Amino acid sequence: MNEYAQPEASRRDRRYKGIIILLVLIIIGLVIALLQQNKSSVVKIEQKVKENLTLQTELDSLMKEHDVIKLEYGELADSLIAADSLIRANADEIKKLIASQADYYRIRKKLDLLRKTTQGYLNQLDSLYTANRKLTEENVQLTQKYEKQVTISQELEKSKVELEGKVTQAAVLKAYNIVCEGLRVRGEDSEKVTYKARRVDAVRVCFTLSENPVAQPGPRNIYVRIARPDNVIITRGKDDAFTFEHQGQKLNFSMKQEVNYQNKAMNVCLSWEKQSEEPAMKGTYNVYIFIDGYEIGYSQFTLE
Repeated sequence: MNEYAQPEASRRDRRYKGIIILLVLIIIGLVIALLQQNKSSVVKIEQKVKENLTLQTELDSLMKEHDVIKLEYGELADSLIAADSLIRANADEIKKLIASQADYYRIRKKLDLLRKTTQGYLNQLDSLYTANRKLTEENVQLTQKYEKQVTISQELEKSKVELEGKVTQAAVLKAYNIVCEGLRVRGEDSEKVTYKARRVDAVRVCFTLSENPVAQPGPRNIYVRIARPDNVIITRGKDDAFTFEHQGQKLNFSMKQEVNYQNKAMNVCLSWEKQSEEPAMKGTYNVYIFIDGYEIGYSQFTLE
């Protein structure tokens, strides 16, 4: 009986050992499978991190390039605020998708779309720049034409003024052959030229009024101013009745005479009669002749 018990025990031992070996092999297999699974997960995580890093790098580079373009175009970029806002909104959305580790191809698709949008933004800026440069060139040309026209108009106006001045100057009469004399008066028909101050009773100024075919014919007022040696103007009064206009000023006159000028040379004489019994002042007297507001002649005489 003992002989049969030993082989049975031996078989049970072998079965136990086989089961144990099988269990060990299963455990080893499970451990290997688990290790392989963990390794695969690590690889996937590393790949995902690399993909996200690549996407983030591309996004950052794209937005940096966008900011540089905005800076280069300056004020022109301000006219595309809406487009810029759309680009930045899409960039923020992509950034959030990268942070949430969303599907790579979904993010890639949005990133490619953003790149096309930024390219369109650049094309718009180029078009605006070209149009603005064209308008600037046209404006410069118009400004140059305007300035040229203004210069021509100014030159024409200057020529007109010069011509009018020449015509006006040409129409001005002249007094020549001016003779100024002191007179001693004795009765109505007795006059004698004298240059003795104590004997002078009157002053006579005679001259020839020039011929001028371009002057306006008709009545003219001739004014004569006689300045004493002390530069005081001899006049019959100080009110407006004894003044005339000259270059915007009122001047006192010594003598006045109206003539009927008909464009021919004519001789004119005006006389001043002394009003006081006191002798005339010794020295040089200056005589100025005016017509139509212009000084047309000058002379002087001396009383001893």
